[in-house]
Amino acid sequence: MTKLTLISSAILSVLCTQSALAATITGKVINDKNQPIENASIHVHGKNQTIKSNELGEFSIEIDANSQLHISKDNYVDSRITVTESSNNVTVSLLPTSVETVVVYASALHKSSLEMISPVSVLSGDELRNKSKTTLGETLKGLPGVNASYFGPVSSSPIIRGLDGPRVKITQNGLDASDASRIGPDHATSSDSLAAEQIEVLRGPSTLLYGSGAIGGVVNVVDNRIPTSNLDDLTGAAEYSHDTVSNSNTVAAKLETGNDGFNFHFDGTKRSGDDYETPTFTVTDEDGDIETENSVKNTFIDSETLNFGTSYVSEHLTVGFSYGSIETDYGIPGHEHHHEHDHEGETEEEHAEHEDEKEGEEAVFAQLEQDRWQGLVSYALHNNWIETINLRIGYTDYSHSEIEDGEIGTTFTNKTTEARLNVEHKFADWHGMLGYHYSDSDYDAIGDEAFTPASITTSNALYVLEERVFGDVTLELGARIEDYKIESNISSAEHHHDHDEEVEEEHEEEHEEEIIAYSESFTNVSASAGAIWQYTPGQSLALSLSHSERAPLSAELLSNGLHIATGTYELGLGYHIEDNEAHFEPEDIKQEKSTNLDLSFRRFSGDFGYTVNFFYNDIKNFYLQENTGLVYDEEEGLESAVGAHDDAVAVYQFKSKDAELYGFEFDAHYQITPNTMVKVFGDSTRAKLKSNEGNLPRIPANKLGSELQYDLGNLQLTLTGTHYFDQNDITAFESQTDGYTLFDAQANYQLGLGAVDAQFYINVDNLTDELGFVHTSFIKDKAPLPGRNIRLGVRGYF
Repeated sequence: MTKLTLISSAILSVLCTQSALAATITGKVINDKNQPIENASIHVHGKNQTIKSNELGEFSIEIDANSQLHISKDNYVDSRITVTESSNNVTVSLLPTSVETVVVYASALHKSSLEMISPVSVLSGDELRNKSKTTLGETLKGLPGVNASYFGPVSSSPIIRGLDGPRVKITQNGLDASDASRIGPDHATSSDSLAAEQIEVLRGPSTLLYGSGAIGGVVNVVDNRIPTSNLDDLTGAAEYSHDTVSNSNTVAAKLETGNDGFNFHFDGTKRSGDDYETPTFTVTDEDGDIETENSVKNTFIDSETLNFGTSYVSEHLTVGFSYGSIETDYGIPGHEHHHEHDHEGETEEEHAEHEDEKEGEEAVFAQLEQDRWQGLVSYALHNNWIETINLRIGYTDYSHSEIEDGEIGTTFTNKTTEARLNVEHKFADWHGMLGYHYSDSDYDAIGDEAFTPASITTSNALYVLEERVFGDVTLELGARIEDYKIESNISSAEHHHDHDEEVEEEHEEEHEEEIIAYSESFTNVSASAGAIWQYTPGQSLALSLSHSERAPLSAELLSNGLHIATGTYELGLGYHIEDNEAHFEPEDIKQEKSTNLDLSFRRFSGDFGYTVNFFYNDIKNFYLQENTGLVYDEEEGLESAVGAHDDAVAVYQFKSKDAELYGFEFDAHYQITPNTMVKVFGDSTRAKLKSNEGNLPRIPANKLGSELQYDLGNLQLTLTGTHYFDQNDITAFESQTDGYTLFDAQANYQLGLGAVDAQFYINVDNLTDELGFVHTSFIKDKAPLPGRNIRLGVRGYF
């Protein structure tokens, strides 16, 4: 008991260690020409206290211990300085830059985009609002190194350096989006970019904190639904836009207010649109007939989102929670069902009858519903060791139902509980974070297309991230250990989807189901090391090396069924095929092991700047689907493809093989005049199996683009051209994709409406009405990119 008391007293003394006296620090913020900078933000690191410099660049701020001040201003490089209680008359000089600098919330250590060791891209402010689209994939696909999966414009997920799905983690304020977008390409992401403050795309070691599902990267959507700084006035925003290509209308609104430390947030969006139009293209239907199309059928959307949040913010404590709901109906293009029918020997009347039945079938669409709760507790101790303790918790109830002929065909659900505890600290010359991450995902699928059985996936992880400054060099080290467990009940019976009830009953009698209780645990270990060298003011070189391990998702391990979206029958890693029968024998399942090297060159001072990233990713036991040479027939089950019925679909099974991905991405800009800027950007990714076993499937085509920005006072003009090259590095079951060039134009006009800051804008996407097919899409031949689209809108802030 005495020992316990002593230990408790020691811990309490550490947590309560404070300097005896508070102090007031005064100073001045100037530019490189010794001129004062007005409205620069001065923030005490680890606390919620922020003040602004006056018209003379002067400021005064209170600290209660040795502290770090973070000074930032638009169009200037951030500065961080250490102050003590004896510091006074501090002078801070900020270096001008033509690159916007923003704090990257997913970095965990409050770094700006220019201070990051690992490559990062951030969309925020007007740039985000101008590029915002219906899905995350379409919003981000113009960034170097980022592309989109594109299952039509209403279901499009980000691809980072050739990796997507289970290898790209999509988070909201650092917690998993918890939808079903990793299960199939036709499942839309639940994150909405319209209400976002900024969207961050991270690659390499910076993804370490987010677990084994982030070996390709992290997309973090940052919003202010739980306000973390005090709101003293009523502020808000509203926007309306209309798209001609799909006759869609979008309305969005946001309100925020606060009083005496209590803060409130509301935002909501409503979007509705019809099938989108395309340039003329031809498509082959399921009967082999060639048809000419000018639109992609079944790509409508009808969506509503509502979000509420509140918080209490004091000098040391922040407590808050938020609730959000999403209700979206959207069409699923190319979602035909395989109804076996032999036309041979039909009379004209019978053939016409079957054609009428086919035309009478209603298109399949999805009903997505999600309720999401998040909570935040943050306490800034601001003592000599521990700076901040931060706890984020979340619960998500997600449902995705596919409606066929007016009835629910298949429902996918995912209930996720997640918690992340971070302790930010200082120890000697090291600054870092210790953390614990818990996640529990209860996934289920019910219906004809439940190709993956219900499963519960639980993970517990500990991680550490530390950094130290050595003059002009900042060193960063990180490690994470994760216990990953997956549980499921596996049926030994094959998945048949006959629509004849008598046939189903016969199969039930012939195949007595045996339920196998399956449980497997994996230990995923990840580590990273990186450094950034500011070898001259405004220029840096960064090098990082990371090793990450990933266990298979339930879809990769346990799938056994017909997946209509991909037009295949899928088998997981846990199955063994013998005599045209699949047996569940999950032996020697190996984890994916990724070793990634990143080298970055950056210049961000003055009128000319650039970022160039080179990467090499060696992945052992890469999970991919391979053609088994078998097909699936609704009546016969699995059988040889030789002599099989035309309606039978190919059987693909997940295998693990060694792979490598490498390439580069770049973004350069030049401020020609104070009103004119030109940008050039591009990326290239090569992805293949080792031992000359061929290419990986659906790898994005290389792209090269340029952007011209011109500012005429209240009028801002932007013209962007992007060329997507031919993609000839394909697998045996792919076809090559021709290149295309897209031109987009934007015009924003600032309206003078007194207290309201308003903008009227016109965006013209695909200015030349170019026909383009996306190589990464599972339905590329059926769903080309939209044709010329004129987007008219108005947005206002008060």
